[in-house]
Amino acid sequence: MPLPALTLPPIGRLGVLLASALLLGACGGDDAPQEAAPQAATCPSAVPATARCLQGQDSAGAHYLIAMPQDWNGHLVLHAHGGPSLDAPTMERATEDLTRWAIMVKAGYAWAGSTFRRGGVEVRAAAEDTERLRRIFRAHVARPQRTILHGQSWGAGVAAKAAEMFTAETVGSQPYDAVLLTSGVLAGGTRSYDFRTDLRVVYQYLCNNHPRPGETPYPLNIGLPAGVTMAQSDLNARTAECLGLNLPAAQRTPEQQAKVDTITRVVRIPASAIQAHLNWGTFHFQDVVSRRTGGASPFGNTGAVYSGSADDAALNAGVLRYRADPQAVQRFAADTDPTGRIPVPVLSTKWISDPTAFVELDAYFKGVMDSGGSGGRLVQTFTREGTHSYISDPTYPTLLAALLRWVDTGSKPTAVEIAQQCPGMEAQFGAGCTFVPDYVPAALDTRVVPRDRP
Repeated sequence: MPLPALTLPPIGRLGVLLASALLLGACGGDDAPQEAAPQAATCPSAVPATARCLQGQDSAGAHYLIAMPQDWNGHLVLHAHGGPSLDAPTMERATEDLTRWAIMVKAGYAWAGSTFRRGGVEVRAAAEDTERLRRIFRAHVARPQRTILHGQSWGAGVAAKAAEMFTAETVGSQPYDAVLLTSGVLAGGTRSYDFRTDLRVVYQYLCNNHPRPGETPYPLNIGLPAGVTMAQSDLNARTAECLGLNLPAAQRTPEQQAKVDTITRVVRIPASAIQAHLNWGTFHFQDVVSRRTGGASPFGNTGAVYSGSADDAALNAGVLRYRADPQAVQRFAADTDPTGRIPVPVLSTKWISDPTAFVELDAYFKGVMDSGGSGGRLVQTFTREGTHSYISDPTYPTLLAALLRWVDTGSKPTAVEIAQQCPGMEAQFGAGCTFVPDYVPAALDTRVVPRDRP
C-alpha cells in the first residue's frame, strides 16, 4: 500500500512514532487497509497551533477529523459524539466536536472523532463507525500505546455499545484499553426516554396544541407520523403560546407559568429544559418509530401514576395512555440498551444537576454493569458544577490520567482519589475541579415515573 502524503512534524518523538506507524500501517491485522488515507486539514482555532490535523471520509460515508499534538504522549482518545443529529453528517460536526474537546489535545492526547455515517438514533451503526475510525488511525496515522474510547452524552451509549461489540471479539490487538463516559445517556433507549413520553402527554393535557384540535390526530408516542415534517419554529411557536417559553418567567401570564410549574413538578425537569426535551420527544421519536422499529413505538406510559399537579386525579384520568409495542421494544433494546458486559476499565463522570442526562441514569447503569458482570470495572464520579455539554477543562485530563494509571498498574481508583488528583491539573488547565467524591445518585425510578413494561 502506498504511503499517504502527510506533512510530518519536526523530528522528535512524534516524528518517530508517525514514521514507524506509517510503515506498520501496510501490514493489515485488525486495521482498515481498504480505507483511503486521511488528508492534511486545518485545525480548529481552539486546538494548539503546534498540533496537526487530518480529515477524511470513510468507506461508509462518515466524515472524521484527527488531531495530533506535537508532543504526543502516545495515547489516542477515540471520541463518540452526542446528539444525535437527524441531519446528514457533515465535516462541520467533527470540527465542532474537536473544538469542544480541544482540551484532550492540549493534554497531549491524539484525538479522533467520527460524524457517523448517517443521522438518527442508531447506536450500533455509530459504534461501527467509531471502530472503523480507530482502524483508519492505526493503518494510516499511528499505533497508539493505549486507546481510550470516549463517549459524550448520547455518544456514551455508543461507546458502551462499541466496547461490548468489539473489545472481546476483535482479532489481533485489543481495540480499547479503557472507556470514558461523560454526561452519559446510559440507560439505553428503552429507559432513558420514558420521561419524554411523559412530557408529550402532560404537555398535550395542558396545552392541546401538539397536535392542535384541527390537525389530524396521531399517537403521541410516535413523535410525529412518518413523512410528516414540522419546522422547529412551528414547535417553538406552540410552546410560546401555551407556556411562554420564549419569555422570562416574570413576563409569562399566570396561566402560562402555572402550566410550566406543573410540567417541572410532574415530569421533574427544569423549565429551561422543556423545549429541548419536547424537541427530542417529537423529532427523535419520529426517527425511532419510522426508521428503526418498523412503525411501532417502543415508548409507553401505561401504568404510570403522575403526581405533582394541582389535581393529580384529573391529570391521571385525562392524559393519553400508550402501550409500548413489545417487538419495537425488543428491536430498540438490541440497538441501544447496554448489557453491562465491558471487559475493560470504565470511568464515568456527570454533573449532578445535569438536566439533559439525569444523574439517576448513572444509578441504572451501575445496576446494568453489576448484573452484566462488569461492576468491578466501573468507577463513577460526579461534579458539583458544570453543564451537560462540558464540565470543566481540568476534569477531563484528570479522568484520562486516572484511567491510564488503572490500565497500567491494575490499581482501581476511587472517587476520592480522583477528586484529590484533580487540583494538580489546575495549574496547567485552569480552575474547575468540583468532584463530589461521596455522592451516590438515587435510583432512576425516583426521578422517572415507573410504568408497565411489555
